[in-house]
Amino acid sequence: MKLWTRYVVMLVLAVLFAQNVVAQETQWRDMHKVKRKETIYSIARDYGITVDELIKANPEMATPDYVLKKGSFVCIPYPSSAVVDTATVTPPSPQPLRQGKTDMREREIRVGVMLPLHKVNGDGRRMTEYYRGVLMACDSLRQSGISVDVHAWNVAEGSDIGQFLTNDAAKLDLIIGPLYSKMVPQLSAFAAENDIRVLIPFSIDAPEVAQNRLLFQVYQAPRDFNRLAVERFVQQFRDCHPVIIDCADSTSTKGSFTRLLRQRLDEEGIIYGLTSLTTSDAKFVQNFSQAQRNVVVLNTENQKPMRKAFSKLNAMLLDNQELEVSMFGYTEWMLYTSRNLENFHKLDVHIPAAFYYDAQSPRTKRIELKYRWNFHADMMNSLPRFAITGFDHAFYFIKGLHMYGKHFTGAAGMVGYPPIQTPLQFERNGQGGQENRNIMFIHYTPEKRVETIKF
Repeated sequence: MKLWTRYVVMLVLAVLFAQNVVAQETQWRDMHKVKRKETIYSIARDYGITVDELIKANPEMATPDYVLKKGSFVCIPYPSSAVVDTATVTPPSPQPLRQGKTDMREREIRVGVMLPLHKVNGDGRRMTEYYRGVLMACDSLRQSGISVDVHAWNVAEGSDIGQFLTNDAAKLDLIIGPLYSKMVPQLSAFAAENDIRVLIPFSIDAPEVAQNRLLFQVYQAPRDFNRLAVERFVQQFRDCHPVIIDCADSTSTKGSFTRLLRQRLDEEGIIYGLTSLTTSDAKFVQNFSQAQRNVVVLNTENQKPMRKAFSKLNAMLLDNQELEVSMFGYTEWMLYTSRNLENFHKLDVHIPAAFYYDAQSPRTKRIELKYRWNFHADMMNSLPRFAITGFDHAFYFIKGLHMYGKHFTGAAGMVGYPPIQTPLQFERNGQGGQENRNIMFIHYTPEKRVETIKF
């Protein structure tokens, strides 16, 4: 049987524009994937809009060198006579889902995206980019023979998610969302009633994961992540001498990590040094071991004290070249990589993270090029890259559901998909849902390499 993919994309993107001094809102009613031999004129004609309306919704079309390319996506606005007020009108429901075989391994996978898909604020822009990554994953899966039926709803922060939980939504196999904690209880109950898997893609407060077996949470709460990072620290550096440096940073949130680490080191009977950035050089070096490799841990994620620590450690190593020193950092440090790469390598920095954006990877370059080709824009300069995150999440889950149906748990090794940026490794939370327990160390080696240490 020939497999096919039908994208029903109800992407309601609110675009603010100024008209005199009064702000109005408009909506995009659809997103069109360009076919061979289509033109701007033919697309506008097919959707009953003018060429000017189409170009206004896609400003890049107005550039002199613009070329409409097969496979790219074009935003379709409502005709000017049909502009609606998004503050008072309920977002339109997607077309009805097709009926068919009950086993998802023998039919298309029905996916619903319930995220803020708009351009009103940063949440909407980030989730729109994430959603584009989901679409790209569906396109790649189609090429490997996996059919997907995608529906999307603009579930903004002020929305009542209940209005989207209709009979059509009850036929879904997977819901990706929500972004906001307050929406989880109602969505969780709906998923339990209709046997739908829910992928919560970002870190929000979702205690329902501990009770509902159908919920999958990708990003762990900070406390859970800290506990796992501490365990991996002890595993990786058991034969080393930890040195914890107090940076006197009142804005830092990492005191909770160093407290957990000290507690765990005490339980293991591991002796560690404890000092500060203001300690004199003579006393500072006394906290380091000459017989073991030293692993330095700061109690801050912020760049300014981090750079002070680099200076103090480099000065110490000039006078004490026999010392071996590595550093253990935080995920936030990856934001500062470009300005601190030399010190990252020199001080053998290890950063715990649930993702890694490798700009030099051929796969990263390919997906960024494909994104630019499809959407005539570059991905936002953020960590993680939201489009790549969406691609990784969707590819992993949809392929898993295609392979295992309702028996898919997201456990390590089930899918065999090498992630571009976001590894997934789910474990069940008691009798409840699944939580991603993946954590890796991004290691900047003295030999100028960057490697990932996986557990």
